[in-house]
Amino acid sequence: MARILVVEDNPDYRELLQNFLESDHYTVAAACDGAQALRLVHQESFDLILLDLMLPGIDGYGVCEAIRRDSNIPIIMLTALDSEAHQVRGFDLRIDDYITKPVSMRILLRKAAAVLRRTAPSESANLIFYGLSLNEKSHTVSVAGNPAQFTLREYEILLALMRKPGEVVSRKALLSKVWGYDFYGDDRIVDTHIKNIRKKLGAEDCIETVRGVGYKLQKGN
Repeated sequence: MARILVVEDNPDYRELLQNFLESDHYTVAAACDGAQALRLVHQESFDLILLDLMLPGIDGYGVCEAIRRDSNIPIIMLTALDSEAHQVRGFDLRIDDYITKPVSMRILLRKAAAVLRRTAPSESANLIFYGLSLNEKSHTVSVAGNPAQFTLREYEILLALMRKPGEVVSRKALLSKVWGYDFYGDDRIVDTHIKNIRKKLGAEDCIETVRGVGYKLQKGN
């Protein structure tokens, strides 16, 4: 069953949402503010986020913008703000639906199910780039048909690159996705992991370093 993250600062409403979703057999995690939501997104895998706008600290727009830098995870904004301007801003950030409170829980469950159906990955969940294959469901990688072993962070870096083959993925985006949006360490740690990934792929030129920007997956020689 799908995993859903509920981001809501009102404890009573957060509990209500969690109970209704769990009664419909979803696995649910909850966050009370934007910072906690972003930590959970970078630590765990979710199929859908129900996101309030009026959050302490980082508001819903900020949370959505941070997630959209490197993820297409479905997002439904669930808020009391019902103006056209608020809705347009949300859709400009590539949300999947905008629901205003109060809302019938039966309708909310139907809308959540509809978004999950639209955004469900293919059965194989395979990302393929020339001789490189990555399966998002099994978290496995093969090179020229042979299994390859990667650490969790190496796998997450490779996944980010394979989701955008031939495009530059910034070092900042990788740090945000793999280490967390509030990482304050030495960003050269990414270079070390890229070096290890290249060795395991057996081609030093399969990941191009774009100086001052980031990295790009390309066909190796």
